[in-house]
Amino acid sequence: MSRADDIRAAALELFTRLGYEATTMADIGRGVGIRGPSLYKHVTSKQDVLAQIMIGTMVDLLTAHRAAVASSDGPVSRLRRATEAHVRYHARHRLEAFVGNREIRSLVEPHRSRVLALRAEYEAGFRAIVDEGVKEGCFTATSPRLVSYAVLDLGMGVAAWYREDGELTEDAIVWQYGDFALRLAGARSAG
Repeated sequence: MSRADDIRAAALELFTRLGYEATTMADIGRGVGIRGPSLYKHVTSKQDVLAQIMIGTMVDLLTAHRAAVASSDGPVSRLRRATEAHVRYHARHRLEAFVGNREIRSLVEPHRSRVLALRAEYEAGFRAIVDEGVKEGCFTATSPRLVSYAVLDLGMGVAAWYREDGELTEDAIVWQYGDFALRLAGARSAG
């Protein structure tokens, strides 16, 4: 892991545990074993570290979404695969999900607008799949936007409760949540 990765990991843990406002550069420095002022050799500000975490999370989600959609034929399969990628990401990146949801209020411009634009693009990807499915007669949803919001909430919820040593495996949860998404969309078949 690079020094930048170490700084990001320490900041992510601290932002999760203490919150962005309560975390200092000195705290982050202690987390990586260097003095707070020395961090400025590696990052420009605490705000930039938060922005890197949140933008990186959204870029990763968008990349996984595009790959899932590209590997699937038809809206039913695309919604299942996109939901599975979404839920799997949130099961594996719980801290990023927590910080991404809680600390949007802490972002300043231009970072806030960039993250909000990436979020809007991500939601629109799910909505487009549902829209397509409605047009093709695969889904009966009356509000594709509401379905997309509900699917997004599915993954974010997993980040709050999922544990690797829990009752259900990641794969079992991912598959079941794919079914949930299809039901939310009003899929005519669970294909």
